[in-house]
Amino acid sequence: MGIDEIFENGVIKLKNNNFIKIIKIRPINFNLKSELEKEAILNSYKIFLKTCNFNFQILVQSTKEDLSNHFFKIKENYNLEEKNIQKISDKYINYIKELNNKKKSSSKNYYIIINYQNNSKEIKNVKNYAFEDLNNKYFKIKDNLSRCGNLAEDINNKEEIKNILFSFYNTRIYFNNK
Repeated sequence: MGIDEIFENGVIKLKNNNFIKIIKIRPINFNLKSELEKEAILNSYKIFLKTCNFNFQILVQSTKEDLSNHFFKIKENYNLEEKNIQKISDKYINYIKELNNKKKSSSKNYYIIINYQNNSKEIKNVKNYAFEDLNNKYFKIKDNLSRCGNLAEDINNKEEIKNILFSFYNTRIYFNNK
């Protein structure tokens, strides 16, 4: 996917003259819901899928949790604590490390990619049509996902878009440097 330009409104123009937009999704914790709530959420999600009569791509990005900063903060307070609390802190750190190794804890980022395909070479203001189309799709997704309890965020910061795109293309490099 060759990128031509990233606009201030978060729309990305591709080299093939098509346009895309990345939407960040903040999901609910489905497992914490009651059975009745789960059923309502699933019904809302079905409506979302039926309502969005356009192609979109759902991307899930998993990142292994880096707990070193958390451990550093605990050890930072060693000098202020008495010996018993230091022992408890060490046990806690070992427990979290062991738990993390067993469960392979990770955090996840969820994104939806929507696109505008420019099928006509004759449209003079293709950019305006693309912006309007992507904006309409974004609001449709946002409205429908909010009924499920999720939040859809419009990403319009160029640096954030660059970081997301870089992380998609260079997963190993990106996460080894984090």
